[in-house]
Amino acid sequence: MKIEIKNRWSLEVIFAFECEDNTIALTLEAALEAKANLRSANLCGADLYGANLRGADLCDANLCGADLCDANLYGADLSCADLRGANLSGANLCDANLRGADVN
Repeated sequence: MKIEIKNRWSLEVIFAFECEDNTIALTLEAALEAKANLRSANLCGADLYGANLRGADLCDANLCGADLCDANLYGADLSCADLRGANLSGANLCDANLRGADVN
């Protein structure tokens, strides 16, 4: 299955990944490995439970309602990200940049 990650403002495809039994978490991990620019990604409501997003640049990303439970966000840039309603329980936010993020 092919999954596309789009820019939250322009709806332009930022990254696409296809594999059998694909998930948004696998697609994001592949994007990180490919050093794709994920700034302003639209990940609203995404199931990212346990995803390894260490060092991800998700500045200005839309993560409202996303499940980030137990996700590894160590050193991730979440500045100005929309995290309203996101589940961050058990997430590793050590050294993550949350400056300007909306977490209400």
